[in-house]
Amino acid sequence: MVLQLQVWAMMLLQEGDAGGGISFDPRAMWGQMGWLARFVVIALFVMSAWSIGVMIDRIIAYNGARGQSRAFAPAVAGALREGKLDEAIKIGDRYGKSHLAKVVVAGLQEFRAHQMSSDISGEEIEASKRALERAEAIVHAELKRGVSTLATIGSTAPFVGLFGTVVGIINAFKGISSSKSTGLGAVAGGISEALVTTAVGLFVAIPAVWMYNYFSGRIEAFDVEMGNSSSELLDYFIKRTQKAGAGK
Repeated sequence: MVLQLQVWAMMLLQEGDAGGGISFDPRAMWGQMGWLARFVVIALFVMSAWSIGVMIDRIIAYNGARGQSRAFAPAVAGALREGKLDEAIKIGDRYGKSHLAKVVVAGLQEFRAHQMSSDISGEEIEASKRALERAEAIVHAELKRGVSTLATIGSTAPFVGLFGTVVGIINAFKGISSSKSTGLGAVAGGISEALVTTAVGLFVAIPAVWMYNYFSGRIEAFDVEMGNSSSELLDYFIKRTQKAGAGK
């Protein structure tokens, strides 16, 4: 079917160049399209707008997380070297967009709560580890928000365009049946619908798939950074606990 469409498209182009009888003006094409083909094109453009919105939102979120994390890491490291947990927590609160700050602050708050409260048993390390794992899961879900939409759009947009292609082929055969002719003029409208909807479907799907793969790679990198930060923070808690136990 795709090969037949390409052959018909080339014949239409040749005829248009030779005789000037076929116009490829977008407004004229839209006027010749049936209501079902128009619906397909509108649906595809809605999907495109949605995917663009997700792309912009995720790029802003990821760039903000990256930039604030680069500033947060050395600042909190200095506070922890001096043993100032409260100061480290305050530093983390100033970097609300940082994925590292959200995870580290959760672990610090849990560790400090166990040290300061006599009502909580002394399993500071295990409690802090669980708090870090919960924070990592929450931040991972926040980072992934909307990205699955790109995968859905990337996988379904070609099929929506294919639906429009089928509608265009049906209209082309209707044109042949009604005009009792097999000339290009009888099928031009239907073939135009088929080609337009196919092209729009690919136009929507390709960027969505590209950006989904790109965002998935960035999320994996963020997960690695959060895992490394959690591991380093647990090591810090262990050393601090051992030092406190040795000093008693």
